[in-house]
Amino acid sequence: MKPTVIILTYNSSGSISNTLASIGPLTDDIHVVDSGSTDGTLDIASQFGAKICHHNFLNYGDQRNWAIENLSIKYQWQLHLDADEQLTAALRDEILNLSEDPSEDGFFIQRYLRFMNRTLKHNLAPTWHMRLFRSGRGRCEDREYDQHFYCLGATAQLGGSMIDDIRMSLSEWTSRHNRWSDAEVREIQARISVGRIESKLTGDVVQRRRYLRGFYDQSPMFLRAFGLFIYRYIIRFGFLDGKEGLIFCVLQTLWFRFLVDAKLFEIETQSIASPTQPK
Repeated sequence: MKPTVIILTYNSSGSISNTLASIGPLTDDIHVVDSGSTDGTLDIASQFGAKICHHNFLNYGDQRNWAIENLSIKYQWQLHLDADEQLTAALRDEILNLSEDPSEDGFFIQRYLRFMNRTLKHNLAPTWHMRLFRSGRGRCEDREYDQHFYCLGATAQLGGSMIDDIRMSLSEWTSRHNRWSDAEVREIQARISVGRIESKLTGDVVQRRRYLRGFYDQSPMFLRAFGLFIYRYIIRFGFLDGKEGLIFCVLQTLWFRFLVDAKLFEIETQSIASPTQPK
């Protein structure tokens, strides 16, 4: 199999070279969809022979679906990556050894996080993502945050993995998560089901995760963030990831989820406190 690789970028000069190098002999058709980089990202991508196009960024789901609908790709299979995601050699070889016309229309890939230069083996490890699919059979959820690709057709899971190599500073990381908490609040308030992956206990790995997420959503506000932290850090052995794992779990699980609840509470109390306007 030879897939077309599609990568979203924005000021990704610190990571894009490693991402492109990890692709290696997998393909000669690489597309970078950039949303206004000013830091040398595009120069690096050009050196690797990537085709570059520009599209204004609205959200990740919109950007990914624009790429699916508008790029002139060479091959019938598409592999979608972020600018800081790297293929392991095992995953690259596994894709190369796949049939060009398998019975499946899409493949789930497991992803590990590298945080503060340490690959986390227990915190959110691994998560599964539909990233490799036949053209015309895959699409991204229309979500502002935590969006996943879905595939219309039979799917399977690959044994190899990719690494999400988080190289930004903690200041930038927390700034982005503050913005993403706003997006998550809007998603929760919108309660939109169209264009979203179905929550299903007997479904694929992402559908099952969404089903379990329902239990979190129905739990008491504020307390659920602490419960999730205990689950990930203690029950799922997150403490084995050392100090880096502790920092990640406190920030991504406890702080971020508590912040989402705090913003929901803020909106609720402001709504109650707002005086009724006279007619």
